[in-house]
Amino acid sequence: MLMTLGLMVFERQTLPFQTQKQTTNYRWAKNSRVGLRPSMQFIGLGDETITLTGNLMPSRTGGMLSLLALRTMADGGYAWPLIGGNGWIYGMYVVTDVTNTNTELTSDGTPRKINFEVTLKRIDESIFSMYGDLKTQSELLYKDAANLGNKVVGWFS
Repeated sequence: MLMTLGLMVFERQTLPFQTQKQTTNYRWAKNSRVGLRPSMQFIGLGDETITLTGNLMPSRTGGMLSLLALRTMADGGYAWPLIGGNGWIYGMYVVTDVTNTNTELTSDGTPRKINFEVTLKRIDESIFSMYGDLKTQSELLYKDAANLGNKVVGWFS
């Protein structure tokens, strides 16, 4: 497994990408000054995007159905967790673009080779805010489990 985006697992049978490009923008405000260079002030993080590109050979790897599954996920308009095959959590991402170029067509138009590009944009504040949400959720689950445990003990007392 190379990576997962929610329910989509990027692997040889689905969408095995060959290139992963990550771009992070930083925002700076510029104030003009008389006789001096403009002053710059850091105002925060900008967009963070990941672009995955690859080639599909439907006889050996994923094909149009894998791209359709990804497009269906994107059509829903939801954010999905992006997790690398090594366990690295990138954050919550939405699919902004899916592009494919079909080549080496058979007589009925079926492609033997599909070049694809998928662009993902991060929408969460930070990994720390995501972990904070997970911590709160796990604390609530722990309380619910403890309450359930107390009820079960009460049934047998």
